Amino acid sequence: MEKITKHNLKLTLKYTKKYKWNFIKYIIFNIIIAILGAILPLITAQQILKLTNGLLKDLLMLSILTLVIGITNKFCYYFARTNAQKFSIKTLKNIQIDMAKEILKLETSELDKKTSGVFIERITRDTSKIADILLELNTSITDVITNIGILLAVFVINKYMFIYYVIIIILVFILEIDKARRWNEYDRLYRKTAEETTGIIGELVRGIRDIKVLNASKSFLGIVENKINEVNQERYNMSKTTLKYDLIIGGVKNITEFLTLLLGIFLINIKNISIANFLVIFTYRGKILNLMSYFSFMLEDLKDFTLSATRVFEIIDSNKFKKERFGTKHINKIKGYIEFRNVNFSYDNNRKVLKDISFKVNENEIVSFVGASGAGKSTIFSLLAKMYNINSGSILIDGININELDEDSIRGNLSIITQDPYIFNMSIKENLTSVKENLTDEEIVKACKLACLHDYIMSLPEGYNTIVGEGGLTLSGGQKQRLAIARALVQNTKIILFDEATSSLDNETQKSIQEAINNMKNKYTILIIAHRLSTVINSDRILLVEEGKISIEGTHKELLEKSKTYNKLYKLELEK
Repeated sequence: MEKITKHNLKLTLKYTKKYKWNFIKYIIFNIIIAILGAILPLITAQQILKLTNGLLKDLLMLSILTLVIGITNKFCYYFARTNAQKFSIKTLKNIQIDMAKEILKLETSELDKKTSGVFIERITRDTSKIADILLELNTSITDVITNIGILLAVFVINKYMFIYYVIIIILVFILEIDKARRWNEYDRLYRKTAEETTGIIGELVRGIRDIKVLNASKSFLGIVENKINEVNQERYNMSKTTLKYDLIIGGVKNITEFLTLLLGIFLINIKNISIANFLVIFTYRGKILNLMSYFSFMLEDLKDFTLSATRVFEIIDSNKFKKERFGTKHINKIKGYIEFRNVNFSYDNNRKVLKDISFKVNENEIVSFVGASGAGKSTIFSLLAKMYNINSGSILIDGININELDEDSIRGNLSIITQDPYIFNMSIKENLTSVKENLTDEEIVKACKLACLHDYIMSLPEGYNTIVGEGGLTLSGGQKQRLAIARALVQNTKIILFDEATSSLDNETQKSIQEAINNMKNKYTILIIAHRLSTVINSDRILLVEEGKISIEGTHKELLEKSKTYNKLYKLELEK
């Protein structure tokens, strides 16, 4: 645990270098607080002596000094906390931004395996925990330093009382350490369960319409209820542990107070301590006894920090989550030549989805892929965009292996329009500007006209500023796909991939989209996946994909003559 804590602190400190002066000022103010904390009990003892001896003038001077020390202490505490907050909040911001960047770098296979809750919990709760813990550590350190000052004052006043308090402090410390250990074990289980619960609640919110339509509210609610019960049970276990140990530690402190009085009476009787000095020590007994509680809070915070930081840095700075790997070669503007050479691929290393597949697409050519569902057509597009890594073979863009190209050279020159595009919960305009910076209104309108969406947008009261809802819920299926097409067009990439992009469109809209594709002919390399063969009959070439292989290719007319499978697919469509 100690090694992991040091490693996590080292990683966290990388985010704090810019704010070291806030930390230095915090340390300086804490040192002043500690010195004042040590002086105050000594002055209080003198006040009691002056009062009992009737030296009122001296008592007044000491009272003024106490007032000045108290006010100074409060100002130092304020400035210490202010600098600590700046330090921790700015650190939080940097970690969260880095976390978001690293999540975007994760391999698609990692996202496929994990629920969204894993990443939501870590980027929100765990990063916030790190910031909160830094503040709590600062508070605990301040309290420990202050109370150490008071304990040192007790040492100056009476050695026997000092030894007695050290023994009690050690006893409380042992109990607090055991409490922190058990609490940390339950916290680890709680966070794991919380990730799963966040994930299932996310599924509930995102899939609420389908849940209602499927009349699955009762069964799905049962799943959610079980997860909520699990996470609350873990939370209860944490709370129960805290309450049990607080009861034991509280009892020890009450017994200690009684024993303190007995020891004080004994020391007064043997003339080892004055009544005034004992009253000072007894007055500060709470702070002295809480010294180990504050120290254990520090250890508890460190364990909490270790758990939170480990979960965060597992994504930012470890090999637990696989990251996408790109090459270093950069091409600003590609020509659009594509080649698959003997590509093999499987999602789970068992069943091959693509089997030794090879084909070429020339610059500015329109090539379509047809075939039954599950044949591997969409996988071809995912591999071209390097969403997954192939098992063997090679994929080339402009004659360069995509493993050698950097991310911008691939994804900055390629757009995919999917069957079910994700539309962001923003305005129509923001959905377009979010994919390309410094986009002009003219470029937006041009893309929407080409996607046959402009007239619909202009019929809306808010026009391009209309908020479309989560997942584009206020739009029809065809409107969502046309917005996705416009989103791809504003990127002005050389390669455009249509993955069943017209499947949800009516015949009239499909015709308009087909016209838009024809308008792009000889300007872009266009790849199309379609079940509706009517959308691909004008392609330069059509590739029939069967069981992960290209079985035949040619024009629409050639395939009708050469391929029984293609002929059958076309006749079935005509019958529909």
